[in-house]
Amino acid sequence: MSTPTRTGTTVSMTVNGEQVDRHVDPRRTLSDFLRRDCGATGVHLGCEHGVCGACTVLLDGRTARSCCTLAVQAEGADITTVEGMADGAELHPLQEAFWKHHGLQCGFCTPGILLTVQELLADNPDPSDAEIREGISGNICRCTGYQFIVDAVREAAAVLREEKTAEVE
Repeated sequence: MSTPTRTGTTVSMTVNGEQVDRHVDPRRTLSDFLRRDCGATGVHLGCEHGVCGACTVLLDGRTARSCCTLAVQAEGADITTVEGMADGAELHPLQEAFWKHHGLQCGFCTPGILLTVQELLADNPDPSDAEIREGISGNICRCTGYQFIVDAVREAAAVLREEKTAEVE
């Protein structure tokens, strides 16, 4: 009787500021890796085809659909999930604005939208409502009707601009 061999490879990446080294099956998706191996349960699985945006994470500062990305493809990358947005107990300005403006209801889509908007605001710190709507167009929300999300993004953008101005002064 032969002994089963361990197949797969070891991946190394930074997840929410923490170095992670794990042995994975080469077919394991990044979303499964983040949820099961790293405990990042804010990474949600909706369609598992990259269409709904629920699995969105930041991979080296750019949005990526983690359900369509293999964990081995993220080797050496810096991954941010919704769990990595807050600074300890202090919410990120986007999270604060979503709470204040009721930009979420059931919350299933919220992590993906927050990370999508974080990238949007990094590229365009003062987006118009139309640009916000275009920016989140790849994220499906079945509850809010989007207006409260747009309101929250607009306010968070203003707060983040103020913070950046205060840093310069």
